Amino acid sequence: MTYNSQLPAETARGHFERQASAFANRLSADGSSGWAAEPGRYHLYVSLACPWAHRAVIVRQLKGLQDVVSMSVVDPLRDERGWAFREGRGHGTDPVNGFAFLAEAYAATDPAFAGRFTVPTLWDRQTHRIATNGFRTLDADLATQFDAHAEHPDVDLYPAASRDEIDALDEVVYDDVNNGVYKAGFAGTQEAYEEAVQALFARLDQLDERLAQQRFLVGETLTVADIRLFTTLVRFDTVYAVHFKCNRRRVVDYPNLWGWLRECYQRPGFGDTTDFDHIIRHYYLTHQHLNPGGIVPVGPDLDWAAPHGRDRVG
Repeated sequence: MTYNSQLPAETARGHFERQASAFANRLSADGSSGWAAEPGRYHLYVSLACPWAHRAVIVRQLKGLQDVVSMSVVDPLRDERGWAFREGRGHGTDPVNGFAFLAEAYAATDPAFAGRFTVPTLWDRQTHRIATNGFRTLDADLATQFDAHAEHPDVDLYPAASRDEIDALDEVVYDDVNNGVYKAGFAGTQEAYEEAVQALFARLDQLDERLAQQRFLVGETLTVADIRLFTTLVRFDTVYAVHFKCNRRRVVDYPNLWGWLRECYQRPGFGDTTDFDHIIRHYYLTHQHLNPGGIVPVGPDLDWAAPHGRDRVG
C-alpha cells in the first residue's frame, strides 16, 4: 500500500475533499446488518487527537461500554506510514493483534487498499478484519445498538423522536464546521480558503443564536448532535483558529457557544476524554506542510472550569 498521510486530497480548484469511509458498515443489535452488536467482539482503535474518533470515545464512556467494546490509542504523532502503536503518555502498543501500524489492519481487511488509514477503526475479533471505519455513523451505532449490554442503557443520545432533526442538523454542521475547518486549513487556493471560512463562521453565528434559545442543540437534552459539534469546537481556539487560519472569531467570542462548550466539557465523558497534549502535538507536528518549523504554540489559556450558566437557558 502506498499512501502519504501528510498531504490531504484537493480538487483542481484547491478544495479539500475528505476520503469516504472504505468500510462504512453499520452495527445492529439483532445482527441484521451482518455486524451484530455483541459484547467482547469488537476492539476500537482511536486517536485522542482526532475529533472523529473522539466522538466514539465519548459515546462509549457515556453509554458505559468500556467492558463491552475494548479500546486502544495510537501515537498522536503520525508520519507517512500513518497511525502507529507505540508506548507513550496516553497511548501504547496494540493489545489485540500486535500491529505496529494501523495500516496493518487495513491490509488484513483488503490487501489492495491504497487510501488513508483513518480512525476511528472498529476491529472485529470474530472475522479478523475491520468491521467499520464509518467516522460519521459509528457514534450513533454505539449509542443505540449495544443497549442490551451497556452499563447505562437509559442514556439516550440518539432519541427516535429527534432523529430527523439531529440528522438534518448534522448535514450542515458536518459540511460547514466539522469538515469546514479542514476545508479552510487544507485549502489550496485563496478562493477555496475564503469560501470555507465564510461558510464556517456563518454557521457558527447561527449555532450561537440557536443556543441562545435552548440549552442543547436539539432541545433540552444532550444528544449526539452536541457530541459531534463538541469534538470540533473543543479544538477550535487551541488548534483550528491558528493552525487552520480560522481566526475571524474564536469560540470564546461567542457567548452562547462558549457557555455551551464549557457545560459539555464539565460533564463526565467530555473533558476527561479530551487530551490537549495529544491534540496539540498531533496537529502542529504532523502537518509539516502547514508548520514546517514544527513550532508548537504555548497558548491559549482557557478557563474550562468557569461557571457556564447554561442552566438558565431554555
